[in-house]
Amino acid sequence: MEKIGLAPIIGMVLAECAQVGLMIAGKAAMSDGIGNLVFVFYSNALASLILLPSSFLFHRSERPPLTFPVVCGFFILGLLGTIAQFFGYAGIYYSSPTLGTAMLNLIPGFTFIFAIIFRMEKLDWRSSGSLAKLVGTIVLITGAFVITYYKGPPLLMASSPQNLSPQLFLPQSNWVIGGLLLAIDCVSGSAWLIVQASILKKFPAELIVVFFYSFFVAIQSAVLCLVVERNSSSWSLKPGVRLVAVLYSAVFGSAFQVGISTWCIHRTGPVFVAMFKPLGILISVAVGIIFFGDTFYLGSLIGAAVIVIGFYSVMWGKAKDVNMGVDAIVRSLESSSQKAPLLQNNIEEI
Repeated sequence: MEKIGLAPIIGMVLAECAQVGLMIAGKAAMSDGIGNLVFVFYSNALASLILLPSSFLFHRSERPPLTFPVVCGFFILGLLGTIAQFFGYAGIYYSSPTLGTAMLNLIPGFTFIFAIIFRMEKLDWRSSGSLAKLVGTIVLITGAFVITYYKGPPLLMASSPQNLSPQLFLPQSNWVIGGLLLAIDCVSGSAWLIVQASILKKFPAELIVVFFYSFFVAIQSAVLCLVVERNSSSWSLKPGVRLVAVLYSAVFGSAFQVGISTWCIHRTGPVFVAMFKPLGILISVAVGIIFFGDTFYLGSLIGAAVIVIGFYSVMWGKAKDVNMGVDAIVRSLESSSQKAPLLQNNIEEI
């Protein structure tokens, strides 16, 4: 944990808080009649305008060259982001922000698999750190689905419910359609993390990467809007819920949340960032209880405990791998220093 640092952990917790708010804002805007692609276009276009001056001013002294392969990488990153946001908001529209947050907890598993395929992570069955990350990932996903689908008896009630009949599992409207759309969102989001990590190795300027990402998402979503969204009312950005949701999405979603995630990916890798996704369901449950008067059930308590166990297992495994890497470097340096005098003595003898 000391090697990872506290700043990426705090940053990702804040990013997940912003992600939960983004889902609630998107659901409210689409319920008000705005199209999901139009919502993606407006939020990313506004985020591009915000990030354009700040990104280039922040990286004015150390700005890597913009080559054609890097720009192509930005385009692919934007394409994955467009697909993820389109299917994600569509899935939330057909289901709920709670189901959307829960399905995002599949991202750690997909990201871990992609990272192993592209050799960003090593899975050594003899390493306790690798096994801890693997088991922790499974535990995280399990805890997230326990919170979402297992209800159990109520523990804290904001108001006296009218119906106290036991209901063990949470019902979801249009669960199949919303779940399939959100599953596509998870796969695209995992691929987005992997592509972004590879881009940051060649172009280590986080804010500029976020700007080009939002810029290409705005262009691609605008093209799709012209084809799909032909209803003029879905384009209207009248003052009220739509405008507030777009402003929140642009500032705290496309700019802040993606910016923090990009910064953390550059320093810790895509798997570390993906492991925080299960915390989103925990945050959404807390927000529902505090601000919306939801009831706190036994399933939420059990799922939260499982998530905490899985999270610390992953963090311990990550720190273990980092320490093993440092120890290997130290042993290599020590062996090199031991060989140098022997080589010098042989030369003197000759």
